[in-house]
Amino acid sequence: MNSTNQKTDSAVLKSIIEGCLRGDRRYQFKLYERYYGKMIGVCMRYATDKDEADDLVQQGFIKLFNNLERYEFKGSFDGWIRRMFVNTSIDHIRRKKRNPLLLGEDSHLDFFNKERDSDQFDKVEELDPKLVMQAIQKLTPAYKAVFNLYVIEDYSHKEISEMLGVSLGTSKSNLSKAKQNLRKYLQEAYNKAYE
Repeated sequence: MNSTNQKTDSAVLKSIIEGCLRGDRRYQFKLYERYYGKMIGVCMRYATDKDEADDLVQQGFIKLFNNLERYEFKGSFDGWIRRMFVNTSIDHIRRKKRNPLLLGEDSHLDFFNKERDSDQFDKVEELDPKLVMQAIQKLTPAYKAVFNLYVIEDYSHKEISEMLGVSLGTSKSNLSKAKQNLRKYLQEAYNKAYE
């Protein structure tokens, strides 16, 4: 996008935000249309299925409209809104964590697995993105959250442990287990494709 288009887009976004701040539903719908696609993508990485992701998007937009006056038109609005939707997803995971029946069958931590994590996830970008998303969706909520926050959102284990209310060791263990499970899922998918 060239400089002129970027300025025009920024002016349009500012106008939409100002309309939302006045409570104008037409502008709220414009903001929703503009960001729904990006935010459903964010929420899908944390949700167990499309319905749950839709719920997270709905919660995220409610939170956005209730807190929009906090945006000071400094920095990237895209980054600001993305962080809000990530936090909405993390809050959802915390609520699920309090109810162990919602965590799924693989919610325990395998502290007895001494296999070192060989961190070969630098080749993920070479894989079919659809296949990778399907594999990520198979992870338990705890593993999926740590994987997304660490690998995709680029948070440190210290930040993740604070966000999720878990120990540093649990964050690292969950990441390691998530990577192991993803390797297994992706290997199974690869084997099926080339049988």
